[in-house]
Amino acid sequence: MFDSVDLPAIRESAALIERACTESRTETQATARRLNVIADLMRLRNRQYGDRADWVADPWDSIAAELAAALRISRALASGYMRDAEVLRERLPKVGECLAAGDINYAMFNVIAHRTALIIDEKALAAVDAQVALRAPRWPSLTRGRLAMRVDAIVLQVDRDAIRRTDKEVKDRYLNVSESMSGISEVYGNVFASTAAALDRRLNELAGTVCEADPRTAAQRRADALAAVIAGADRMACTCGDSACVQMRGRLRNRNLVIHVVAEQASVEGAGTAPGYMAGVDELIPAQVVAELAKSATLRPLTFPAKAEPRYTPSAALADFVRCRDLTCRAPGCDEPAMHCDIDHTIPYADGGATHPSNLKCLCRKHHLLKTFWGWRDRQLADGTVIWILPSGQTYVTSPGSAILFPALTAPTGDLPEPAPIPDDRCGDRAAMMPTRRRTRNQQRSQRITAERNLNRNNRLGRRRDHTYARAAADDEPPPF
Repeated sequence: MFDSVDLPAIRESAALIERACTESRTETQATARRLNVIADLMRLRNRQYGDRADWVADPWDSIAAELAAALRISRALASGYMRDAEVLRERLPKVGECLAAGDINYAMFNVIAHRTALIIDEKALAAVDAQVALRAPRWPSLTRGRLAMRVDAIVLQVDRDAIRRTDKEVKDRYLNVSESMSGISEVYGNVFASTAAALDRRLNELAGTVCEADPRTAAQRRADALAAVIAGADRMACTCGDSACVQMRGRLRNRNLVIHVVAEQASVEGAGTAPGYMAGVDELIPAQVVAELAKSATLRPLTFPAKAEPRYTPSAALADFVRCRDLTCRAPGCDEPAMHCDIDHTIPYADGGATHPSNLKCLCRKHHLLKTFWGWRDRQLADGTVIWILPSGQTYVTSPGSAILFPALTAPTGDLPEPAPIPDDRCGDRAAMMPTRRRTRNQQRSQRITAERNLNRNNRLGRRRDHTYARAAADDEPPPF
C-alpha cells in the first residue's frame, strides 16, 4: 500500500499510542479512587449525622453541595458521582474492581450501572456483577447501544423484569432550546402530532391578531407569537407604533410568566453597547436585542437603597437591588437564577442582623436550608462578597454575579455595626423546623424501580398471552362440510 516504510515514524506512533493507553488507564484508576473516597465520605457523614432521610435537605443534599463546591462542579454532577460511588461500593463491587484496575473505562461503568439498576434481588445482582466483571474487560470498543445489548443479555438470564425497556417513539420525544447566536435561540424537537397541530394552529391565530400596519413578516409574527402562548395571552402586542391601535385593541391580560432582563439604561434606550443579562441564559443579550425587547416590556428602574429597613421582609425595591446585584444563588457551585432564590439575611434577623443590602444575599431554597440546618457559615462584605466556611472546614469566596457585567451594583453599600442580639424566643429542637419529605429519597427510588419492573412484567405476560392465543387459533381447524 505504501511506496516506502518509515520505520522510525511507525515506532514513534506506536509509542504515542501506548502512552495514550497508559494515560487513559491512569485516568480511569483515578476516577475509581475518587468514587471510593466519595463512598467513604458518604459513610462518614451518615454515621456522623444519623437518620435524617426525611429532611427536605437530607444528608445526600448536604454531601452533594459540599462536593460541588470542592470539585467546582454542579450539584447534579456531584450527585451523579455519589450514585456511581454507591454502585461501585455496594451494588457492583466486582465491576468496580475492573474500573479500579483500569480494565474498563468510566463510560462503560456508567452504562453497566444504568442497565442493571432494576435488579433488586441480591443473588441475581451478584451473579450479574460476576459475569459482567469477567466479560467486560475482554469486550472490544463498543457503542453505548451495543454495550447495553451485551449487558442486557446477561441480565436477561437472571431477571427478565430488570431489562430497561421503554417505548422508543414515546421515549424519544423531546423539546430543546439552544443558543444559536447572541440573544437568539433555536427551539426544536419531537412532540405528539396532536400537540404539534394545536401549536401550529395557535401560532397562526395569534399572528393574525395584529393590525395590517405591523412591520413584521408572517414568519416573524409566528415566532413572536410563541411569547404570547407562554404568557397565556389571547393576542399579540402590535408593533405598528400607533398608540390608537393599542388603545383600540386593548392590553394583553396579565402574564403568568415573567422573564427578567437586567440591563443598563443606555442599552434600554438604544444608545448603549453594554449587553444585558437574562436569568437562566448562558449567553449575554446584545444591546440591540435589549432595546428591541424594551419596546414591549415593563421597565422598572433600579434604586440603590442605603438605609436598613425596620422589618424582616425587604421591600420590593431592596429585593430587586439584591437580586440584580447577585444575579444567581451566592452559594459556591450554584447558578440558580436570583429571581428563583430566597433573600437571606447573612446575620439572621433574629440575631440582630439588619435588613440591609450589606447583610442580604440570594440563596436557592436548597442552599438556604443547608445554611440554616447543616452548619454552613458565611460572612458578607459591604460589596456583596460572601466568604463561606463549610462543615468540613474548607473556605470559599463568591462574588456577586454583577461584578463584571454591572460593576456599579457592587459598590460598597456601607459597613454595618455589630448587631445587638435579639432575644431568641424559639423553643424546642431547631431541627424540628426542617421541612420534611413525604417519601425519603430511597423510597422514591424504590418506587420508580418497582413501577418499571411491574411495567416490564405486565408487558411480558401480555406478549406471552397473545402468543398463546395466536397459536391456539392456528391449531383450530375448521369443521368439515
